[in-house]
Amino acid sequence: MAVIAQNRRARFDYEILETYEAGIGLKGFEVKSVKTGRINLGGSYVIIRNGEAWLINADISPYQPKNTPPEYDSKKSRRLLLTKKEIKYLTGKLREKRLTLVPLEVYTKNRLVKLKLGLVRPRKKIDKRELIRKRETAREIKRIIK
Repeated sequence: MAVIAQNRRARFDYEILETYEAGIGLKGFEVKSVKTGRINLGGSYVIIRNGEAWLINADISPYQPKNTPPEYDSKKSRRLLLTKKEIKYLTGKLREKRLTLVPLEVYTKNRLVKLKLGLVRPRKKIDKRELIRKRETAREIKRIIK
């Protein structure tokens, strides 16, 4: 399982409650592009519309810019492959509380491109400051030990 791209900002801005694995509906040249690491998850999110999950605003740069179709949009919405049971559960969770679905990382698994989704709750500013403080103290302890 090789991690291709991560959404580090999401791990800082949100508290991750649950994670899910989903496939992504990609075209052939998009798969090549993703496997070479030309995907950006910054600012992307997942919505559920008409019983299907969609990845919105993820940027997949063309593999060969001169060889891609002229109508290719790198930030188009891409369908996520989840089971109906998972989609139903997530729909209920999203309506119930103020939770969102955010892509956390893209990786390959058995030659397939997979996306790790997180059911997340936004962190408050105080929580973020506390997280930064914990990180800094851990770094100080490591420096002292060395």
